[in-house]
Order: sequence, then C-alpha cells, then structure tokens
Amino acid sequence: MIKQDRDIILKPTVNDIARVAGVSLATVDRVLNGRPGVRGVTIERVNKAIQQLGYVRDTAAANLARGRVYRFHFLLPESNNEFISLLEEQISHLSEVMALDRTRLSFEKVPAFDPQAMARIISEIDPEDVNGIAIFSPETPSVRDAVDQIKKRGVSVVALVSDLPSSKRDHFVGIDNVAAGRTAGQLMGHFLSKEKGKILVVTGSMLARDHLERRLGFDQVMTESFPGITVLPSLEGRDDPDLLERLLPDAFATEPDITGIYSSAAGNLGLIKFLRKGGLDQKMVVVGHELTPLSRDALEQGTFDAIISQDTGHLIRSTVRILRAKTDNLPINISQERIRIDVYLKENMPLLGG
Repeated sequence: MIKQDRDIILKPTVNDIARVAGVSLATVDRVLNGRPGVRGVTIERVNKAIQQLGYVRDTAAANLARGRVYRFHFLLPESNNEFISLLEEQISHLSEVMALDRTRLSFEKVPAFDPQAMARIISEIDPEDVNGIAIFSPETPSVRDAVDQIKKRGVSVVALVSDLPSSKRDHFVGIDNVAAGRTAGQLMGHFLSKEKGKILVVTGSMLARDHLERRLGFDQVMTESFPGITVLPSLEGRDDPDLLERLLPDAFATEPDITGIYSSAAGNLGLIKFLRKGGLDQKMVVVGHELTPLSRDALEQGTFDAIISQDTGHLIRSTVRILRAKTDNLPINISQERIRIDVYLKENMPLLGG
C-alpha cells in the first residue's frame, strides 16, 4: 500500500492558518468573522495563508461551537390581500422547521404604502437582536436612508418582492417585475385578438417599485406589439378592496369602451366584486397577479383569464438562505435563488396543497 502524505489526508485547520501566517488563533478568528481590531497587513497575511492552505471553513460546525443562533426578521405591509397572508404562513411554517437548525424567524406588519413608518421601524431595529431583515416596502429616500444606516450597523438586508437600489440592499428576492409586466402584455394582446381597444391598469400604489416595473414592462410590449391598443392611466387601489370597488364605476363611466384589465397588484377582491356585480366577469379580459384562493376561484369561474405568480414558499426559503449566507460571508447560489415567473390559466392550475 502506498503511504499517503498527512497533509493530503487531513484538512487544514485554523491552527495551520495561525502557524503559516505567524499570528495568534484569536487573530485568525477575528479575520474569519470580519471583526474589527486587526491591521490591514495582518488581514492580508491571514488571507494569504488561507489561500495557500486551501482552507474551507465549516460554518455549521463553527456556529454550533459558538452556540450561534440566526435571527431574521421580516417587515411586511399591513394588508388584507391574500398574497401577504401566504407569505406570513410560509414564514411561520419555515420558522418551525428551522428551529432545530438554530434559526429564528419573525415578522411584523407595517402600514401599507407608508414609507415613513417603514423607515422608522427599520431605524429602531437593534443589531444585537437581529442578524438580517427582509423588507417588502415602497422605495423612497427615507426607506433607502434607513436601509443604508442599518447595513452600516452590521445587519444584512434583503428586498422582498419589490426591489430597492442594488447599492443599498444586499440582495433582491422576487421575480423580474419588468419581465412579469411584459408577460402580462403579451397575454393581454393575444387574448384580445383585436387591433384596437382600451386597457385599464389597476395598481396598488405608484410608490411601489414592483408595480411601477410591471407597468413599464406592460407598456413596452403594448407599444411594440399592439400599437392599436390604448393603455389608460393606472388606477391606484392601495390594496383596499372597498376603495377599488368605489373607484372602478367612475373609471368605466369615463371610458365605457374598456375591453381589458391588467391588475398589477395582488389585492383582487374589490376588482372581482365589481366585475361580478356589473356582469362584466365573462365579458372582460383580465390578467392578474399572484395565485391565491381568491384568484384561483376567479380563474375557475372565468372572471380572470390568466394569473402571473411567484412561489411564496420559494420566496421565503430563498430569503432565509441568502440572509444566512450574508451573515456568514459565504457566496450565494444565484441559480438556486432565482424566482421564476409562473403563468397560470384555468387549465394548468396546480392542485390545492400541491
């Protein structure tokens, strides 16, 4: 039998790094965990030793040895729409699953479309209590500044569903909203099968970046491929079904020849009630967002023609994986965390619970 060299059999350890770099174990630990108090030249020497030895850190073992617990907090808009409820359910479910993996998940509700409230809550977060946060929020200067400050205090930030500037957050988890809007435009144009017509766009708020990006993508396709169809100004329902139900009659009175509706927000109750009450549910082409019990029923009954959706379970699992990676200074598997755009018709809806 050929005798193998000991260095081939055994993985390099922190002791080996300290020996090669000529520093103490405490210094190696500070460099590995990104803690202050180490000179730049020393950090460079430790990193050179790591590279020379081919050291790969066993993060799970290190965290277990330190008794580390990950704490991640979600800030969600306070809304009655079912998409938000599905996110909450996924957070609660995953929290139970990951309790054994030393990960604690929590969420709180922030007044919807209220950037000042979101900025205030972000600024009140104590970095001693939270390793990372996920925020579903409008993009405004106050929110951007609050995110910038909390990151400087060592808290990782993921933008959830609706993006923030990449220079501010650490990562975005959600579909490509411009592509989702373009998808809606193609569906709408082909469903109408007309050279002319008017489309009403129903949105939550023009402060919401996801809604703005969907509108942008929708307009691009209608201009490029269906120039005879007119897209009307967005109607802001603020995810309030009663408000939307009050606004829609005036919109149709002003533009009686509306032939299609693109609902770029997830709150569809007010729209569905208006269409069914007015007998328009079988006459109007409607493309909406997010597969929920309500929109599923609308598809089954023919009130909606198509739903563009994103998997809420994937959204939450991906957010947690990314926050853990950021907390541990590890790379992110981009292909695993890419959220796909799902398109559902009456004929291809997944089974309930599937």
